[in-house]
Amino acid sequence: MAGNWQLAKRRPALEARARIVQTIRAFFIAQNFLEVETPQRIPVNAPELHIDAMRSGTWSLQTSPELCMKRLLAAGYPRLFQICRVWREGERGGRHLPEFTMLEWYRSDADYLKLMDDCEALVRALVPSGVLAVRGATIDLAAPWERLTVAAAFAAYAPLSLAQALAVDRFDEILSNEVEPRLGQGRPTFLCDYPVQLAALARCKANQPDFAERFELYIAGIEIANAFSELTDPIEQHRRFNTDEAARRALGKEPLPLPEKFLAELSNLPPSAGIALGLDRLVILLTGATTIDEVVAFPPEEL
Repeated sequence: MAGNWQLAKRRPALEARARIVQTIRAFFIAQNFLEVETPQRIPVNAPELHIDAMRSGTWSLQTSPELCMKRLLAAGYPRLFQICRVWREGERGGRHLPEFTMLEWYRSDADYLKLMDDCEALVRALVPSGVLAVRGATIDLAAPWERLTVAAAFAAYAPLSLAQALAVDRFDEILSNEVEPRLGQGRPTFLCDYPVQLAALARCKANQPDFAERFELYIAGIEIANAFSELTDPIEQHRRFNTDEAARRALGKEPLPLPEKFLAELSNLPPSAGIALGLDRLVILLTGATTIDEVVAFPPEEL
């Protein structure tokens, strides 16, 4: 009987993926980060308008481990990382799976600028040559990488200004179609300083309260990571969660309670920063793959 040729042909990519994961783990351990495992089945996730959790009985599968990891930060753990599975209902495409792998790390006494430094160092550890070839293009990984505000990106690449795009509810559309393909070309780009209404768990900028200390990392037009300086005010966090949950319900989505234990411990969170990096997408870039199906053992359609 012939073997499963589709599974067999993924072997080089899966071997490369294993080496990438081992390098990531060694990178963080060398910097005195504690690797943790938190529950993947939880009572409730943080409410997010465009992310739907998968139900597991009366609880949910995690869309991110961030709530539990921040509770660890609040309990006095200063540096944490986790490589884990996360689930998001209805996500499927060339770069999306409903079940995928996330790398998250958190630092106390740090802000989003420190996480930019971490990203630069991590990717260079994975690509010692300092040059990444993606679809025939060359990405220079030498520091510093481009740091571009969302407002400046819209001014440079979009048909509308940031304020106009928000006013007519076209931010996501324009970001996806006009801005993102231009980012991270030639060198990686940190797209930073998002409007505060698009950063529900992020701290506001001290001198620009309408903007939050949030960034997304792009390489060759592909979003790799989402990061921010953490909001530590439980009253403000509760208000933002209520706003997002109201928006979810207005779209007819299932009503969900708020993560009350997280909110109760938030006041103990020191100034901190955290980041979620899509491991599968990173592997796509580092291996020269074209779709996420090439870098996982079993896409869902093959199960």
